[in-house]
Amino acid sequence: RSVQNEDGGWGEDWRSYTDPATYAGRGTSTASQTSWALLALLAAGERDSAEVRGGVRWLTGRQTDTGTWEEPQATGTVVPRVVSINYECYRHVFPLTALARYVRHPDS
Repeated sequence: RSVQNEDGGWGEDWRSYTDPATYAGRGTSTASQTSWALLALLAAGERDSAEVRGGVRWLTGRQTDTGTWEEPQATGTVVPRVVSINYECYRHVFPLTALARYVRHPDS
Protein backbone atom coordinates (compact mmCIF):
# COMPACT_ATOMS: atom_id res chain seq x y z
CA ARG A 1 0.00 0.00 0.00
CA SER A 2 2.75 2.42 0.91
CA VAL A 3 4.28 2.37 -2.56
CA GLN A 4 1.11 2.59 -4.64
CA ASN A 5 1.50 5.32 -7.25
CA GLU A 6 -0.83 8.30 -7.34
CA ASP A 7 -2.28 6.96 -10.60
CA GLY A 8 -3.53 3.87 -8.72
CA GLY A 9 -0.99 1.42 -10.15
CA TRP A 10 2.25 -0.09 -8.94
CA GLY A 11 5.71 -0.40 -10.48
CA GLU A 12 9.36 -0.79 -9.63
CA ASP A 13 12.49 0.80 -10.98
CA TRP A 14 15.46 -1.24 -12.17
CA ARG A 15 17.60 0.81 -9.77
CA SER A 16 15.93 -0.97 -6.83
CA TYR A 17 18.71 -3.55 -6.99
CA THR A 18 21.40 -0.97 -6.21
CA ASP A 19 19.35 1.40 -4.06
CA PRO A 20 16.41 -0.45 -2.50
CA ALA A 21 15.76 2.24 0.09
CA THR A 22 14.91 4.70 -2.68
CA TYR A 23 13.55 2.52 -5.48
CA ALA A 24 12.14 -0.77 -4.12
CA GLY A 25 8.47 -0.86 -5.03
CA ARG A 26 8.68 2.54 -6.69
CA GLY A 27 8.51 3.21 -10.40
CA THR A 28 6.24 3.76 -13.35
CA SER A 29 3.05 1.75 -13.01
CA THR A 30 2.90 -1.37 -15.17
CA ALA A 31 0.09 -3.80 -15.85
CA SER A 32 1.91 -6.83 -14.50
CA GLN A 33 3.24 -5.17 -11.33
CA THR A 34 -0.13 -3.57 -10.62
CA SER A 35 -1.69 -6.99 -11.05
CA TRP A 36 0.76 -8.60 -8.63
CA ALA A 37 -0.07 -6.01 -6.00
CA LEU A 38 -3.79 -6.52 -6.56
CA LEU A 39 -3.47 -10.29 -6.30
CA ALA A 40 -1.62 -9.93 -2.99
CA LEU A 41 -4.18 -7.50 -1.58
CA LEU A 42 -7.07 -9.67 -2.72
CA ALA A 43 -5.47 -12.74 -1.14
CA ALA A 44 -5.23 -10.76 2.09
CA GLY A 45 -8.97 -10.05 1.98
CA GLU A 46 -8.63 -6.38 1.03
CA ARG A 47 -11.18 -6.46 -1.82
CA ASP A 48 -13.05 -3.34 -0.66
CA SER A 49 -9.98 -1.22 0.08
CA ALA A 50 -9.23 2.06 -1.64
CA GLU A 51 -5.94 0.60 -2.86
CA VAL A 52 -7.66 -2.29 -4.63
CA ARG A 53 -10.23 0.02 -6.19
CA GLY A 54 -7.40 2.27 -7.43
CA GLY A 55 -5.52 -0.64 -8.92
CA VAL A 56 -8.62 -1.99 -10.65
CA ARG A 57 -9.33 1.48 -12.06
CA TRP A 58 -5.73 1.69 -13.29
CA LEU A 59 -6.00 -1.65 -15.11
CA THR A 60 -9.44 -1.09 -16.59
CA GLY A 61 -8.54 2.44 -17.65
CA ARG A 62 -5.51 1.26 -19.59
CA GLN A 63 -6.87 -1.83 -21.24
CA THR A 64 -6.46 -1.53 -25.00
CA ASP A 65 -9.18 -2.00 -27.61
CA THR A 66 -7.83 -5.50 -28.19
CA GLY A 67 -8.37 -6.40 -24.53
CA THR A 68 -4.76 -6.41 -23.37
CA TRP A 69 -2.27 -3.90 -21.96
CA GLU A 70 0.81 -2.13 -23.30
CA GLU A 71 3.92 -2.83 -21.26
CA PRO A 72 7.20 -1.77 -22.86
CA GLN A 73 9.05 -1.87 -19.52
CA ALA A 74 11.11 -4.86 -18.49
CA THR A 75 9.40 -6.45 -15.51
CA GLY A 76 11.45 -9.61 -15.26
CA THR A 77 14.99 -10.09 -14.05
CA VAL A 78 17.36 -12.68 -15.39
CA VAL A 79 20.49 -11.48 -13.59
CA PRO A 80 20.00 -8.62 -11.11
CA ARG A 81 21.68 -5.39 -12.22
CA VAL A 82 22.84 -7.07 -15.43
CA VAL A 83 20.02 -8.54 -17.54
CA SER A 84 16.32 -7.72 -17.51
CA ILE A 85 13.59 -9.12 -19.71
CA ASN A 86 10.13 -8.24 -20.88
CA TYR A 87 8.08 -11.41 -20.59
CA GLU A 88 5.49 -10.79 -23.29
CA CYS A 89 2.81 -12.91 -21.61
CA TYR A 90 2.94 -11.03 -18.27
CA ARG A 91 0.92 -8.09 -19.58
CA HIS A 92 -1.82 -10.47 -20.73
CA VAL A 93 -2.00 -13.12 -18.03
CA PHE A 94 -1.58 -11.25 -14.76
CA PRO A 95 -4.05 -8.39 -15.37
CA LEU A 96 -6.74 -10.83 -16.49
CA THR A 97 -6.07 -13.03 -13.48
CA ALA A 98 -6.27 -10.09 -11.06
CA LEU A 99 -9.45 -8.68 -12.60
CA ALA A 100 -11.07 -12.13 -12.68
CA ARG A 101 -10.21 -12.68 -9.04
CA TYR A 102 -11.63 -9.25 -8.21
CA VAL A 103 -15.00 -9.84 -9.88
CA ARG A 104 -15.37 -13.55 -9.15
CA HIS A 105 -15.61 -13.52 -5.38
CA PRO A 106 -16.63 -10.70 -3.09
CA ASP A 107 -14.03 -11.83 -0.54
CA SER A 108 -11.24 -12.84 -2.89
